[in-house]
Amino acid sequence: MHPENKKIYIMIQGTSSNAGKSVVVAALCRIFAKRGFRVAPFKSQNMSLNSYTTNENAEIAMAQVLQAEAAGVEPSYNMNPILLKPKEDFISQVIVHGKPAGDMNFYHYQNNFREEAIKAIESSLEALKNDYDIIVIEGAGSPAEINMLDKDLANMQIARMADADVILVADIDRGGVFASIAGTFSLLPEIDRNRIKGIIINKFRGNLDILMPGIKQIENIVGVPVLGVLPYDDSLKLPEEDSASLTEHKYNQEGKIKIGVIRLPRISNFTDIDPLEYEPDISINLIEMSSEIGDVDAIIIPGTRNSVADMIALRESGLADEIKELSTKIPIFGICGGYQLMGTKIIDLNLKESKHGSVEGLGLLDVQTIFGENDKIITQSHGKITGKGIFEGLNGEYMAGYELHEGLTFLGESEPLMEMTDGCGNNIESGFDGAVNGLTSGTYFHGIFHNFHFRRFFTDYLRSKKGLKKMGFINDDFEEMKKFSIDRLAEIVVENIDMGFFEERIAKK
Repeated sequence: MHPENKKIYIMIQGTSSNAGKSVVVAALCRIFAKRGFRVAPFKSQNMSLNSYTTNENAEIAMAQVLQAEAAGVEPSYNMNPILLKPKEDFISQVIVHGKPAGDMNFYHYQNNFREEAIKAIESSLEALKNDYDIIVIEGAGSPAEINMLDKDLANMQIARMADADVILVADIDRGGVFASIAGTFSLLPEIDRNRIKGIIINKFRGNLDILMPGIKQIENIVGVPVLGVLPYDDSLKLPEEDSASLTEHKYNQEGKIKIGVIRLPRISNFTDIDPLEYEPDISINLIEMSSEIGDVDAIIIPGTRNSVADMIALRESGLADEIKELSTKIPIFGICGGYQLMGTKIIDLNLKESKHGSVEGLGLLDVQTIFGENDKIITQSHGKITGKGIFEGLNGEYMAGYELHEGLTFLGESEPLMEMTDGCGNNIESGFDGAVNGLTSGTYFHGIFHNFHFRRFFTDYLRSKKGLKKMGFINDDFEEMKKFSIDRLAEIVVENIDMGFFEERIAKK
């Protein structure tokens, strides 16, 4: 495409949250990229606790990272200029262009920060327009929230801003698909209704012939064609958008080795555990706060958006005592906020993290974390394993990850997990990250299990303790499966959607 040609904006909106907008955007990014276009994803405002640090040292939602990977381009904060990270009591941390702009309640954000948010969105769209041929935009929730139409920062206002054609995605799996389509059209103002040029029905299981009469009727009712029906395919393995999807996610329960993952109330970046799903013999047990831990071979305490509040919740649930009891028998591993929970104390004198102030930690590692002494750490990081504790045989192994944390951690008697080569780690002056004490260890590195040798060493340790044969450092199934899933997702869209609709619009530009 020549630079003088007008840029193409296509927007994917949904009749509800979790309708499938993210995966349709990812599929279109892959399809257009394979056809030789330079394509970028865009989501003006995302609310998610699954986030990532770009090479700009900027924080964006994980969904846009996957979409950028599908497009074959480097993720950028311009692909997600506004990220909202729920904290507590209707307060969210607002991330603008990858950096914290403050903690805000809904009223303050919508009424006092709105103009600044719009400027950030407009500047990011302009930046993408300069670098890409096609921009595939993802909406948020539903465009037909009639109590919020004048406050919209994610759906039709963005479609108008970009002058984008809109495709509406509807989830048939939850039932009432035709009512949700018709309801969306009926609630939208005519000017916005006219932007919707096509409909995609998603997550279909069954006989398409039975669905066809309904498709013909809904096309007559709303006056817009159904471009296709996407089948439900649970074989695809792609990162989840947010913790709400954990309710529907089906982890393998057949593995001989069981890893328990604590589902903290404010769990974040749980994509850290995704690679473990692809390890032979491994099953993931998601442990709810109301459950007992049960028979597991290791425990992972994942990230949390509020370490203090989740430490209190762990103690009140009784899980804190269970974890401490098991720590002498099986490995306990904490990531970011989970690592902070494992220390002796979380000090929050200025109520930076929560209204509760300082709390005692699990006491599994001799470390203390202090809030309020630093700006949020947002960086890609690297380090080398020190070879302490259960990682003795991995001494000197190079690790890559990314950090997203508030609070600085200070070592006591525990040994560090890693010597930093770049990044912050426990604190910038220490030169180390994480801590190890026998079977117990933790790190600030998100993505730690995405390092194949680290992941395989950890799971081989569990295999040997279970009397199973070690796998060794062969066959990184995780990266291969993710690439396969993105390619297969694109194939499913091409096979089931009228791609002529998109080709006509590209040709017109």
